Amino acid sequence: MVSAADASGPDALWRALADTAYTELAGQLARHLTGNRTGPSDGGARRREPRREPVISVVVATRDRPEKLRHCLQSLLRSKYPDFEIIVVDNAPADGATEALVREDFAGRVRYVREPVAGLARAHNVGLARARGSVVAFTNDDTLVDPGWLSALAETFARDPRIGCVTGLIVPAELETPAQGALERQGRFAKGYAARTWSLSDPPTDPLFPFTAGRFGSGANMAFRTDALRALGGFDTATGAGTPGKGGDDLLAFFEVLTAGHLLAYQPSAIVWHSHRRTWDAVAAQVFGHGAGLGAYLTGALVRNPRRLPALLRRMPRGIRYAMTRSRGRSADPEADRSRRLALLEVRGMVYGPCGYLRGRLTGAGTR
Repeated sequence: MVSAADASGPDALWRALADTAYTELAGQLARHLTGNRTGPSDGGARRREPRREPVISVVVATRDRPEKLRHCLQSLLRSKYPDFEIIVVDNAPADGATEALVREDFAGRVRYVREPVAGLARAHNVGLARARGSVVAFTNDDTLVDPGWLSALAETFARDPRIGCVTGLIVPAELETPAQGALERQGRFAKGYAARTWSLSDPPTDPLFPFTAGRFGSGANMAFRTDALRALGGFDTATGAGTPGKGGDDLLAFFEVLTAGHLLAYQPSAIVWHSHRRTWDAVAAQVFGHGAGLGAYLTGALVRNPRRLPALLRRMPRGIRYAMTRSRGRSADPEADRSRRLALLEVRGMVYGPCGYLRGRLTGAGTR
């Protein structure tokens, strides 16, 4: 067995960490999946009926990246979970390559839906409307999911019926370029290795809670109770990649789940491997989009309920100080300088985000 300390290269290190997480959770997960412990009152003569696992609908929105999608779907089909479906939503495609891939190479195993209007939130809503499972999970076409991903999500939902959303660990599929390393240092995806649960009834000490939705997880690895997400109206279509808002659809959904009274859980054993962008230009655009998405999410939260404004204003000074602190640095190291530039670019995106959200609504992207 290769330990994390012996692993050579970032890919091997992440795989060793994932294997360690599985080892730690193997016993607990096995007990959950078998569900056949004897009851104390029957002397072991009668066993419990095995608990039926919920059907999980996995939605993968994609746009003109058939080869990335192929690898994502292949990883999903290696999942160990007993009962799930896969729905591919082809969002405003330029050609029929994605449809041909799904219908020819994944016939009978993957459902194909075409959504002609661009926007990640809109594509996710189309998948949500067609989901048959009581849990709906979302990932991106540039990810690979671990075989235990769905089982870890289901196990977390089973712990507490009050949990409305579960997010999971996102780790890099590769760290081969300086740009990929810088993006990982920004902390946009990985949220740590400790399981956590948030709720309004038991808030953390974080003074910005619950507006710090970016700390809860990311849209590349998120799942919801289907009924709960539908009751909230799904995702706000003025947010998300492919709209002027550029992002924030996942953050706004996390925020709305919490403010509706549900619990939100982060489960690091639910692992997704993400293909970070390889060039500085691509990473810069992504970081700006993350900032814009944060601004769009906060604007959307206020548009949906203006009574949230006083609470946000009370927290705003600390939020600005936090953002500016991230943009500073004392080191003359070129890598540190690039990180500062990315942090400043993210702040610029946050300033743009409200304009992007309102543009999306004015052009009809925010109409449900």
